[in-house]
Amino acid sequence: MRRLFITLFILAPTLLLSGQTKPVKWYTIEEAAKLTAANPRPIFIDTYTDWCGWCKKMDKDVFTNQVIADILNNEYYPVKFNAESNAPVTFNGKKYINDGTLNGVHQFAYALLKGKLSYPTVVFLNSKGELITPVPGYREAKEFEPLLKYFAGDDWQTKSYDDFTATFKGKVE
Repeated sequence: MRRLFITLFILAPTLLLSGQTKPVKWYTIEEAAKLTAANPRPIFIDTYTDWCGWCKKMDKDVFTNQVIADILNNEYYPVKFNAESNAPVTFNGKKYINDGTLNGVHQFAYALLKGKLSYPTVVFLNSKGELITPVPGYREAKEFEPLLKYFAGDDWQTKSYDDFTATFKGKVE
């Protein structure tokens, strides 16, 4: 009991200061594909590299925001994918590798980003695993929230992003 109290005492200020109570549950692309086959949801992919400073800032400042984490956990299957990974990936029946022919870029990242290699780039797939669009660049949590909500439902199919954001009421402060 004393150990639990000490652990909670030490962790509580961190949780209170960050406002983070539930982090993003990241999946591999293969896990996300299985999950969406059983329970359809769009897939969100954070395409990053280890050397990318803006990617690290996004991890620190955006993905730790509780509103953003809740949207990702509840409305998507979120995936983190290192664009320079050496691990093979099988997705939608196709195998992707990093064989060095793309200057160290993984074939899966190259396909997702349509050859426009910029980091960070987030990628939205529909619940069938089909590419909706890659969206390059860093965005603050307040700018990121409407983007996530736009692609989480069907709004992207029926209205422009500008029309969507004109009436969007976000929760990020």
